[in-house]
Amino acid sequence: MRRGCISLGNVQCDDCHRLILYPERYLSLDEDKNKQRYLCLHCAQKLGFVKRGTEKGDPELLFDLSAD
Repeated sequence: MRRGCISLGNVQCDDCHRLILYPERYLSLDEDKNKQRYLCLHCAQKLGFVKRGTEKGDPELLFDLSAD
């Protein structure tokens, strides 16, 4: 399962190991029942988990939360 989240300042990206500060967005991926992977917006974009979209008329980057 994929979830788009907002950091409270205590999350670290599992790819680049950068601390994700408040109020940055990050992606949470459930790989197994007991294993979660956290990706900052930049790393999620490099891996193809981000798409361009619009929300309320403003163009922005959105996490691709589809299950494929």
